[in-house]
Amino acid sequence: MSTEEKTEKKGWFRRLKEGLTRSSSALSTGITDIFTKRKLDDDVLEELEELLITSDLGVRTAMRIAGNIAKTRYDKEISPEEIREALADEITAILDPIAIPFELKENLKPHVVLVVGVNGSGKTTTIGKLAKQYTDAGKKVTLAAGDTFRAAAVEQLAIWGQRTGANVITTKVGGDAAGLAYGAYEQSLQDGTDLLLIDTAGRLQNKTDLMAELEKVLRVLKKLDPDVPHSCLLVLDATTGQNALNQAEIFGKTCNVTGLVMTKLDGTARGGVLVAIADKFQLPVHAIGVGEGVDDLQPFAARDFARALCGADNN
Repeated sequence: MSTEEKTEKKGWFRRLKEGLTRSSSALSTGITDIFTKRKLDDDVLEELEELLITSDLGVRTAMRIAGNIAKTRYDKEISPEEIREALADEITAILDPIAIPFELKENLKPHVVLVVGVNGSGKTTTIGKLAKQYTDAGKKVTLAAGDTFRAAAVEQLAIWGQRTGANVITTKVGGDAAGLAYGAYEQSLQDGTDLLLIDTAGRLQNKTDLMAELEKVLRVLKKLDPDVPHSCLLVLDATTGQNALNQAEIFGKTCNVTGLVMTKLDGTARGGVLVAIADKFQLPVHAIGVGEGVDDLQPFAARDFARALCGADNN
């Protein structure tokens, strides 16, 4: 790794750690309170499980992590620093298999990506940031404004199009999202687009009519090519905590989610929910966001995230 790459990685870890401060401070303080001059007995183990559950890691995951730590440390005095290190290692082991960066498939022309999620999760901003990354890399990107219910979403995509030089395809407010997606794919096939990113309306997962519309978009696209969309990215807002698990389940059933992007980790104490989601669904986590800036959406690195979450140093 070059000096420049090391500096960049160090800078991102610092931003990640700052972004996860609210999540890590409660966890770190709880560890200090539990483990100061105490042995790891049944009572302490139960307190550790409760701390992990209240940190949104989920019951099943919390019990397994605590059990793994107890295997080698039961009835021994263990410092808060050692517990932070052990927790970071356990969480890294859960996250490592699903920390998979999004890869543009060059042979597809276009690689079609459907981006889904509930209102306010950061779908449109995520699309804009991805467009910036790929246009900067010299790729031809097209954005389809499939959230036809919100004029603001269409305007937002248009601004990202201006910033990045990406082509933006729109329709009237309230227009047919499936028809727009179909037309965007046809046009992208003709003009040699490398990456087609299709925005969708922010569907509440309990709104069956809106889910039906999402299914219609999928059906219409598959008339052109049964393999389209090639990827379906679910954008989750970390501030929703355990509700993000429900969203992952419902959207997974509706549109075969292929990967996750988690946003707004800097605005919540619920960052641990990413561990619970990874453990339950085993879906690739492509990227995480810890701020509004273009550079605040970065490929997901399991070890960096685990150590930042647990308040451990990035040795």
